[in-house]
Amino acid sequence: MAPRTVSAELRDAMKQLRLGQLLVTLAERITLAEKDSLPIEDFLLALFTDEIQRRQGAAASRRADAAGLDPDMVFERWDKGSKVTFDRRVLQELSSLRFVEAHRNVVILGPVGVGKTFVASALGHVACRSGFNVRFHRADNLLRVLRQSRLDNSREALMLELSTIDLLIIDDFALEPMTRDESRNVFVEQTARAATIITSNRDTADWLALFDDALLAQSAVDRLWLTTRIAVPSKSSGSRRPAA
Repeated sequence: MAPRTVSAELRDAMKQLRLGQLLVTLAERITLAEKDSLPIEDFLLALFTDEIQRRQGAAASRRADAAGLDPDMVFERWDKGSKVTFDRRVLQELSSLRFVEAHRNVVILGPVGVGKTFVASALGHVACRSGFNVRFHRADNLLRVLRQSRLDNSREALMLELSTIDLLIIDDFALEPMTRDESRNVFVEQTARAATIITSNRDTADWLALFDDALLAQSAVDRLWLTTRIAVPSKSSGSRRPAA
């Protein structure tokens, strides 16, 4: 059967409907549908379903780019030969994103090299695919952005941006001290406003020393635990798991 051609009129109509991406393989798909005697309804359903999936994938990629997520840190690229393990039930629960919908928090604790950043980023990608607004920040970079916003009078705009986020990922938390304002903006207000994933290689008991206000610190940490799920990775080689 000779390959079909798509008329100029149909091409123009599809482009006006923003269906131009379908034109790349449309002729071949029409030829195959005719060969298999595929009903027109089934053909159109398959065609439009593919376009919906393409658009959803493109939108998810744009959200992931805007979030600052590493494109390689997705669960599909998890190294199955890795000696690092997570509780599968915990990962399945987190991947359901119920914690995001409920504005709850996740803390991933563990030493360097156990995949904390990978898992946090992969969950961020899952959230992007589900249409959530995500941002990924290293803790030290987020603090620098906050400090700079105070100098250039962009603090209000920054806090407005943070207020629109469904999921904030703070990587390598508890590496440097925070002022009272920084701890309130980053730790207290954000974890109360929306879902947050925090990764850290320091035990939570060590976090208090990073706040310059002991009372605020204790209150913030206590409140955080009321809405937090803790995931602690381990290495099968027997490396010691940090206390949660």
